[in-house]
Amino acid sequence: MIQEFRDFINKGNFVDLAVAFVMGVAFSAVVTAFTERVVMPLVALIVNLDGIEQLGAFGDNGSVGAFLQAFINFLIVGFVMFLVVKAYNRFREPDEPAGPADDIVLLREIRDELRNSQVG
Repeated sequence: MIQEFRDFINKGNFVDLAVAFVMGVAFSAVVTAFTERVVMPLVALIVNLDGIEQLGAFGDNGSVGAFLQAFINFLIVGFVMFLVVKAYNRFREPDEPAGPADDIVLLREIRDELRNSQVG
């Protein structure tokens, strides 16, 4: 059982998933800080409210502001994860094969031999 667990932990997919999770949590903290400090004050100015102190719904205890902030965080994190996965998949795509598979080569040789035997 311990050997099976060790094999499971050492799989590449599990390690990739763990690294992605840690990076996602760290990135989420950066996005949250950006949204709280930059985006939400801009939203408050766009909505034409008198001041950030008087926002009410956009303050720390406001439910509308909290929902809007969470939604903006979700969009930013989702978009960046989309870009990361897209780049990752581009690098993971196998290079073009050097040539046809061995069975294709063999079938082509047989075909050519049959053509040559019928002509001669």
